[in-house]
Amino acid sequence: MRDVERLDELVGSEVARSDWMAMPQARIDTFADATDDHQWIHTDAARCARESPFGVPVAHGFLTLSLIPALFENAIRLVGAKMVLNYGLNKVRFPAPLPVDARVRARITLLAVEPFDGCLQLTWNVVIECEGSARPVCVAEMLMRRY
Repeated sequence: MRDVERLDELVGSEVARSDWMAMPQARIDTFADATDDHQWIHTDAARCARESPFGVPVAHGFLTLSLIPALFENAIRLVGAKMVLNYGLNKVRFPAPLPVDARVRARITLLAVEPFDGCLQLTWNVVIECEGSARPVCVAEMLMRRY
């Protein structure tokens, strides 16, 4: 884990990479239950083997996106912050599928640090990589407010 203190000096650089995280079918099924999204490409291994171009179930894009807080926390600690809030996203893309049982990690780049109403607004580029894949499974520009 990397402690981040001098944020202004890090703008434009990759700040950290998270550890690898597994994507088992149980996690995909739990997300499907939580969101009522049981589309077969996520939950039906037999049908995926027969009909899907991926051959296996793939994680929901929004499940992949929802891993950002855990991957971020694994990689970075914002020293001296009393509170950090997720303010939102500017852009999100899912360039490649995330197959069941694959592992992912995040590469995190600080894009901007701006004073905002008693806090700092941080803009991060988060690239979620899938082990062994040439393309990322998620690229998101995330806004965070650090108090």
